[in-house]
Amino acid sequence: MTAPKNVLAVIAPHVGGRTAGAGLATLFPDQAEVTVVERTDEDPAALRAAHVVITALAPVTAEHLAAAPELRLVQCASHGFDYVDVDAARDLGVPVCTIGSSGAEAQNVAEQTFALMLALAKQLVPAHTALVGADWALPRLQRSLTELSGKTLGIVGLGQIGREVARRAVAFDMSVVYAGRNRAPQETEARLGGARQVPLDELLRVSDYVSLHAPLTDDTRNLLDAARLALLKPTAFVINTARGALIDQDALADALEKGALAGAGIDVFDPEPPTPALRLLRAPNVVLSPHVGGVTRETLVRIALAAVENVTGYLAGDPPRDVISGSAPGR
Repeated sequence: MTAPKNVLAVIAPHVGGRTAGAGLATLFPDQAEVTVVERTDEDPAALRAAHVVITALAPVTAEHLAAAPELRLVQCASHGFDYVDVDAARDLGVPVCTIGSSGAEAQNVAEQTFALMLALAKQLVPAHTALVGADWALPRLQRSLTELSGKTLGIVGLGQIGREVARRAVAFDMSVVYAGRNRAPQETEARLGGARQVPLDELLRVSDYVSLHAPLTDDTRNLLDAARLALLKPTAFVINTARGALIDQDALADALEKGALAGAGIDVFDPEPPTPALRLLRAPNVVLSPHVGGVTRETLVRIALAAVENVTGYLAGDPPRDVISGSAPGR
């Protein structure tokens, strides 16, 4: 007798839409029946029968969850989980998982972080724009050119990605301080050039570059508000490759416009894509990118495989990995 198939629903990803969802669906074994959906009313039978919902930056709402009475797991194909209604999942007894321990995105996000840092330090965007306009801008730009060597990098969130950023900072002869709920093991701190854990406010006061790598939760939303941004040196730079809502975007624009900060490198926005009214689009000395920190060809493969591995392991009876704190242990 043939064993019944596990039923999976892929909520079409925010990046790549239905095509990306269909590609993700092809990675599952034959014993899984996979359907790509976007709305709760699009294919009610698919959600009604789903044992697992998989998503990559596409919202999983309370309505999605309520439409899936057989649901046993929500798998995020990302390190983040802010687009899933974790409270509704918890109330239904459904665990929500990420791919956090896989480190699938860590390499590229760390590289993007340093691309933004270097672009700001070397004034690459205004230099390029000036040269294209036949303006030899060296006399004007040289006053604001700076080095990474000898500077202090403050990392907010020393998880998989934060550690990759710190490792690169050591190669650039930077000092590393970090803030977070838990202290890293001493051997990790030693490997990262003697990285030190400090309170967030102290980190902001002493850092030349501040790089955000924390998840977006109720506690971290607007983590860098006007009061905290005011703690930074006027020569400091802010880098955000995590989630846009970690920073009060208007407060950051205020600081840049007043010259209270040297610059900002931003890969993530709230909302995404940003509206034309976003002041950061016109703020001085910013380098912006459209959330490309986790979407190289190599990264997307690692992300998909990490999500598939966790789901297939769970369906085979293994405990799920990277369950979000506060979500349920499972039905």
